[in-house]
Amino acid sequence: MSLGSSELILNPDGSIYHLNLLPEDIADIIITVGDPDRVAQVSKYFDSIELKKKKREFVTHTGILSGKRITVISTGIGTDNIDIVLNELDALANIDFTSRTIKPKKRLLSFIRIGTSGSIQSNIPIDSFLLSTSAVGLDGLLHFYDSGHARNTDLESKLNDYLGWKARNIRAYAADFDEKLASKFTSNRIRYGITVTNSGFYGPQGRSLRLTPAIPEFNERLAAFSYQNHQITNLEMETAAIYGLAKLHGHRAISLNAILANRATGEFSKNSKKTIDELIEFTLEKIISSKLI
Repeated sequence: MSLGSSELILNPDGSIYHLNLLPEDIADIIITVGDPDRVAQVSKYFDSIELKKKKREFVTHTGILSGKRITVISTGIGTDNIDIVLNELDALANIDFTSRTIKPKKRLLSFIRIGTSGSIQSNIPIDSFLLSTSAVGLDGLLHFYDSGHARNTDLESKLNDYLGWKARNIRAYAADFDEKLASKFTSNRIRYGITVTNSGFYGPQGRSLRLTPAIPEFNERLAAFSYQNHQITNLEMETAAIYGLAKLHGHRAISLNAILANRATGEFSKNSKKTIDELIEFTLEKIISSKLI
């Protein structure tokens, strides 16, 4: 069945609507970053850059590093943007834009998020690295998809029972990382934990400036939960959507977090740029040494 023009929206040059990319513009290895300025922080390490495109907050560079073709793209902030980026990247890989039909042979993409995050556990220091084994979404995105088969329903059931936030119209969903992809990023510098993704930075993460959050002791409640010997370790705004949509599309995904804040101790990194650069270098070194990707 051919996809209608209001569903698969293309620009006059044939590129996908929001990202402004053509199918040949993306590699099988895709690094996602939130900040558009961080794209150049990653691509400066490439041996060569073949493509630079920008539209809105979506900046894309594709290049070669040690013989491997890599795309780095900025998503902007939030799961609403992830919904656009993951769906359009999959369309670039797996939909024939000429016939507007889904290709019979699917292309596998490997998504690696390089992001920043705040810890809610006092024993996770600032400037450390954390790999999300699972991600819990409090934003609701995956509830708009037929997604039960791609979710960790046991984790979300136990967490929803524990939180008891149904009366607040909050029903968590959960999705896991790709274990094989994650195995290529093991290191004594990497910590592991469950990441919570929410729809905002202030109230949805328990912050209070002039407005009072509706849920008292939001972070403390999350921090006290454990599942199969894993604690909820950090808060951010993208990972659960990346994990869920990647699994639904049949792709692989991991999320690497530079811990810049510790909400339990009230600290914030004094060397955030250095920490992010170190995580970028770490990630690229693991990519070029891996035979999986």
